[in-house]
Parts: sequence; C-alpha cells; structure tokens
Amino acid sequence: MSRPPSEVRERPAEVSAPAGVSRRLRLAAIAVAVVALAVVGLRGRLPDPRAFVAALAGADSGWIALAALLQVVSLVAFAGQQRRLLADLGVRLRVRRLLAITLARSALSISLPAGAAVSTAYAIREYQKAGVSRRIGAASAVVSGLASLGGLTLLYVAGGAGLVARDPGAYLSWRPLAVVAALAGITTAGIVLGRRYGARPQRTPAGPARVGRAGRLITRLLTSGRDAWRAGAGLRVRDWAAALAYAAVNWLTDLLCLAAACRAFGLPVGVTTLAGIYLGVQIVRQVPLTPGGVGVIETALVAGLTAAGATAVSAAAAVLVYRLLSCWLIIPAGGAAGLALRRASAGPPR
Repeated sequence: MSRPPSEVRERPAEVSAPAGVSRRLRLAAIAVAVVALAVVGLRGRLPDPRAFVAALAGADSGWIALAALLQVVSLVAFAGQQRRLLADLGVRLRVRRLLAITLARSALSISLPAGAAVSTAYAIREYQKAGVSRRIGAASAVVSGLASLGGLTLLYVAGGAGLVARDPGAYLSWRPLAVVAALAGITTAGIVLGRRYGARPQRTPAGPARVGRAGRLITRLLTSGRDAWRAGAGLRVRDWAAALAYAAVNWLTDLLCLAAACRAFGLPVGVTTLAGIYLGVQIVRQVPLTPGGVGVIETALVAGLTAAGATAVSAAAAVLVYRLLSCWLIIPAGGAAGLALRRASAGPPR
C-alpha cells in the first residue's frame, strides 16, 4: 500500500536538520581551533595584561582599517594570480569560486602541519570539481609556487637595495646575498628547465612490467608531475611575468599590512628596517616547526621590533593585530568558505 503524500514530504526535513547541525558543529570546531592556536602561540609571550589592553585601546583605528584592507588585497592578489594562470592554461573559473578556494586553502595552509602540501592538494581537487583537469590544476600549482619564490626574491632585492642605500657599510654582508641568490637560482632553474624539457615528447615505456601497489603509486605521481610540468612549459614569458607580478603584490601588501599595524601603535620603526625584519621572519617561516608558524613568527617579530627600538607592549600589540588579520581570522573565514564550496558541490549540477 502506498504512503500518503504528507508522509513523503516530511522526509527531506528530517534529513536536512542534521545537516544544518553538522555545519554549525564544524564552524564551532573551527572557532575552537582558532582560539586554541592563539592561546598556545601567545602563551608566555605577551606583556602585562593591563598595559597590553591599554595599548590596544589606544590604537589608531584608521591604520588598523588600512591594515585589514591591505590583507584583503593580498588575498585577492593570490586569487587573481590563480585566475590568470588558469586562463593562460585554457580554463576560466568564476571569481567568487576562486576567492572561496583561496580562503579555504589559506586556512588549511595556516592551521595544519605540512599545510602547504595539503593546501595545494585541496586546491587541485576543488579545481577538478569545477571542471579543470588534474594536469592543469597541478600545473597552476607548480607555476604559482615558483612565482611565489620569485616574488619573495624581488622583495629581498628591493629591501636590500633600500638598506644598502641607507647605510652601505652597515648592511653589506654575504648572508642576504646568499639568500637572494638561492631564491633566484631556484626560481630561474624551475622556469628554464620547465620550458626546455617540459616540451619534449613523452616517452612510452618499452613494455609492461610487474609493479606493486607502491610502484603504481610512484608511477602515477611521477606521471602527474610530468604532465603538470609539460602544461606549465606551454606558458609564454608574459604569462610567467604576470604570475610573478601577482606574487610580488601578494607579498608586498602583506608586508604593508604589518607596517600599518605598527603605525597604528606608533612604533618608531622605519619601513626599510621593518622590511628587513619581515623578510628575515619569512626565512624562519619556511621551517614548519608549528602549523602556520604559530608562536615562532610572533616571537621573531616581537624580538625584531623591540631590537629596533619599540617597547615590548607596543610591539606585542602590533604583532597581535597583524597576526589576527593575516592568520587567525583567515582560519574561520576559510572554514566557512570551504563549507560553502562543499554545499555548492553537493547541490544539483548547473
């Protein structure tokens, strides 16, 4: 016997209620993770609470608003780089979707161990859901990584030139030159090798061979990497230059966000000195001691600012504002963006 229509209509409501509860629980878990990371990262590193709160209360709201705007521009620049790379590789995605993927992958990169690798894998998977082939998604990731190194190299060169012009005798040293040479060498080698060997015809294996599960996995990874390399090799010089320009804007606006946070608390630190501190911290940041460098970056920035003449209270307040904008607030925003992407992919196809 068939059921009455009223019983059939009640089922979707019974299924959708737990889904809404599950989304709220995930958002709550993300918020708890943000608070836990902040507590662990700042434990024992903040000055007297009353002086610290007084410093926060006396901050210039205009400079803090400018710092927030600069951090938004930094994220938009990264999303714009991805959009330009995918377009150069023959694929176009909507800006809204790319911004959501950028927020979600940034949150993963900040909050997880080996976050950069997890973030890249997540972005490639989301591109595939949008209809982008794995080869194209991986190629954009490879080119983006090389362009990021190139953008950081440009900042090093510009910052080093400013420091040397300010005081040639005090800042001439082989250490910064070695860092710049290493970054420039890695970027140049990746671009040159990709364009030279990526375009060579693919060789097919001579015959079938028996391989185990690990061998098949390694073969698949090597094949995916080779295909991505070959796709990136087809980019023109101006495409690489555009990716490099977007990466430089991404790094520069993040640096200016820190500068605006410092100005909000009246820190007596010049832009060239602040650039040297920032670029030195980026070297420390590449060592994944903690997820997102939580605790390590804060300590290094506060130490650099106090050595440059700032008080411990004002330096800690400026670093807290900068890290809130560039790290901790991105985690819940990226989590919400990831949930929105999952809900959109689970909906009816368009």
